[in-house]
Amino acid sequence: MLATDRTALAGARLVLPGGVVEGDRLTVDGERIAGLGGDTEPGDLDLTGYTVVPGFVDLHVHGGGGASYTSGIAEEALLAARTHLEHGTTTTVASTVTGEIDEVARQAHVLSELVEDGVLAGIHFEGPFISHNRCGAHRPDLLRDPDPALVRKLVDAARGHARMVTLAPELPGGLDSVRMLADLGVIAAVGHTDSDYATTLEAIDAGATVATHLFNAMPGIAHRAPGPIVALLEDDRVTVELINDGVHLHPSVLDLAYGTAGAARVALITDAMGAAGMGDGLYPLGPLQVEVEDGVAMLPDGSSIAGSTLTLDRVFRRALTIGKLTLAQAVESLSATPARLLGLADSIGSLEAGKLADLVVVDSGSYDLVAVMRHGRWAVGGEKFATVKSA
Repeated sequence: MLATDRTALAGARLVLPGGVVEGDRLTVDGERIAGLGGDTEPGDLDLTGYTVVPGFVDLHVHGGGGASYTSGIAEEALLAARTHLEHGTTTTVASTVTGEIDEVARQAHVLSELVEDGVLAGIHFEGPFISHNRCGAHRPDLLRDPDPALVRKLVDAARGHARMVTLAPELPGGLDSVRMLADLGVIAAVGHTDSDYATTLEAIDAGATVATHLFNAMPGIAHRAPGPIVALLEDDRVTVELINDGVHLHPSVLDLAYGTAGAARVALITDAMGAAGMGDGLYPLGPLQVEVEDGVAMLPDGSSIAGSTLTLDRVFRRALTIGKLTLAQAVESLSATPARLLGLADSIGSLEAGKLADLVVVDSGSYDLVAVMRHGRWAVGGEKFATVKSA
């Protein structure tokens, strides 16, 4: 990385909480944004023709760069985090998958050390407390009912860094586990579930606040049996994850979710596995093997999608060039909403003075990623900008 002390970015389009500002100036001092606006000075970096947005926040990601957070190997986790950082994700919550309880606890211990080192923002346990009927790319024989004692064992293994647990609330112990997680300050997420509408409402009342990749791995909407989707969409207490890769969701379904929940309640995620940033081939996802062909991750028997190969810069670009989102909506769903959900909105999620200098620079025409800064240091691309010279 290229170290920065005090850096000013001039001439860029800035996507701020109050709206989009053209040709503005942003100053970084150390790790933080020191201020916005002001006259251009010699030595400023010239970002004319570029757009600056807050660093992306991924709530749900299993790996990337050929590496997996489920390996239980610190070097692999570092590679995965680095891969996504180079694609604009400046805050990462590492997701596990279903495995033997003791093995997932071991993985959590390794990942917790990387949280303490500032590499990761927390740990998300996806499985094993999920429905056999909606298990997707999770090994059915390793699934467990969400007994509060078992859920607590994984949370404790994370040493205070468990951010979220996905579970099926209709299973024995499900609602009790939701209540326990809420009491512990850990996000309870409804996902990989066969729950009906009424039980999902019970889970929300018990403290569930997230829908894990809404629409996927849960019953669809029926006019006499609305199921979990309607309950999760209609409740203002719930943030819904969406995977915008053109595979998991039809664009019209994405529009439906935004029309109902709004950008303030939508978190765009990757759900990426190890093939993110890589080519086609075979990749591990926990104890399973996943086949990636034409960028689509599937179980080899074709029975289920197995995560994605997304990076959040692709999600951002798709939202603006294929979807119907505005710049402000895309930034809210990729940065502000997940930051707020994680309780980190005072330090990340928007371009404001005093917050960490986590930012992404994209081309203003194509929205292709150009550079990424994390904590005031260029992770990639900082050398591309010329300095403003004195007149």
